[in-house]
Amino acid sequence: MTWETHDISNQYDELTDYNLYATDAPLREAVARAGAGWASDSLGAYGGKLGAAQTWQWAAQANRHDPEFDAFDARGRRVDRVEFHPSWHELMRMHREAGSVSLAFQNPNQAGRWTAWAAHFYMEGQVEAGSMCPLSMTQASIPVLGKEPGLWAKYGDKLMSNSYDPRDVPIEQKSSIWIGMGMTEKQGGSDVRANTTTATPIGAGGRGGEYLIRGHKWFFSAPMCDAHLVVARTADGGPSCFFVPRWKPDGSKNPVRIQRLKEKVGNRSNSSSEVEFQDAWGILMGEEGRGIPTIIEMATYTRLHCVLGSSAMLRQAAVQAIAYARQRKAFGNVLVQQPLMRGVLADLALESEAALVLAMRLTQAYEQGDDPAQRVWKRVMTPAAKFWVCKRAVEATGEAMEVFGGNGYVENGPMARLFREAPVNSIWEGSGNVMCLDVMRAIGREPQAAFVLLDELAEGARDDAPVHAEVVALREMLGTDPAQLEGLGRRFAQRLVLSAQAVLLRQNAPAVVADAFIATRFDAQWGRVVGAVDTRKMDVDALLQRALPA
Repeated sequence: MTWETHDISNQYDELTDYNLYATDAPLREAVARAGAGWASDSLGAYGGKLGAAQTWQWAAQANRHDPEFDAFDARGRRVDRVEFHPSWHELMRMHREAGSVSLAFQNPNQAGRWTAWAAHFYMEGQVEAGSMCPLSMTQASIPVLGKEPGLWAKYGDKLMSNSYDPRDVPIEQKSSIWIGMGMTEKQGGSDVRANTTTATPIGAGGRGGEYLIRGHKWFFSAPMCDAHLVVARTADGGPSCFFVPRWKPDGSKNPVRIQRLKEKVGNRSNSSSEVEFQDAWGILMGEEGRGIPTIIEMATYTRLHCVLGSSAMLRQAAVQAIAYARQRKAFGNVLVQQPLMRGVLADLALESEAALVLAMRLTQAYEQGDDPAQRVWKRVMTPAAKFWVCKRAVEATGEAMEVFGGNGYVENGPMARLFREAPVNSIWEGSGNVMCLDVMRAIGREPQAAFVLLDELAEGARDDAPVHAEVVALREMLGTDPAQLEGLGRRFAQRLVLSAQAVLLRQNAPAVVADAFIATRFDAQWGRVVGAVDTRKMDVDALLQRALPA
């Protein structure tokens, strides 16, 4: 008698070949709520394209085959070129042609344009995160460059273009361009005022004038972008912002020398580098000494992108865990019916929807510009949300990997990549402590605006006693001695975000979701580990069905 030693049973692949938009009720509701129903058909088509098996294969290949750096060509000419796997270009082409750079700015009078863009970004981030870096920076550069008439006249059409042009040639020859950022230096990190890179004027200098940039940047992401916005210090004006193209106007290579590519934990498909500026040519944006406000305006948008990107990871972690648990059997039943697993899956589903509803509310604030009621959401809630949502993604992706057991801890599927990607959004564009400091500083600058925000949340929480009590406590916390309040920044940001998520879910989600979120997040025992929740207080089947229809 013989038998096979390698029969395969009770083994299931990660979920692919599904429509990311059609299976996401909270996302579809957010789109409708913002008046972006006009985009629903195209979002549905794009969700199917992103969820296709081919796209997942491109994502895997782009991360398996790291970008390769060539300092010189075959004849010794300095080229500072990074080569990418063809799968990277397929992903970048898909995003660009879908309008994921320009959509929020194409029609200033179109309601829901920012939400439609955010839906693109949110779905894209579920499949492959590295390509989100140049996409984020380029999108965020549009409002900043729009304030520079000279630069916008030359490059605005190329920024807004939905074509994909991967050629490494001067900007003037391209149909579309990508923009990066150059802030971080080894001695300063998030402390941009400690930067030492210098800028010397060619001639009179001044806004729109030419400068030579000299110095070093410790993190310079996406060095193959067609230009970067770079912070450098002028002799008289202090930190200033410069537009530094990859190629100079005369067609020669701008001397931005790549020293090496960073060996990152995750985000492998995207090249991040260390560079030297050896009298690189650049144009001053804004006034001398106003570089930090200029670049922070760009960073404010990229921080929103971090919230959306981590929300995307939370969504994908929940989706993959639920789909797998519905198939895999253990101890005589499918995992989704095991009582302890049900708590984990329900917790992941709640975390995902709460992150999305907050990210989409923030997105609406960006669409509505400088309306005072929205400005406080942008200035206070953006850094708070980046702090909290990005932290939650780190924990949740690890928990989702555990649902798969050993299968989640191998590189053959997306779970390991998702886990390795999660920390980057907590670090880039300002670490957790920097975000909490920004929350407290924004409140310090506009204390009345902070109270208006808390009044709004208190009104939304009037029928939910634990949430209302938390908002009252936040008001009282603002009366703390300023010398002590800074040290409470993490506690304040965490409690502010949870209160906002509870109010938004009560306003916009089914009661089964809002009730379960409030019952868990305002339980004194919640949060020590994912899944340590009282499932007797929630309809687990309804939560999982909403998160991912069976």
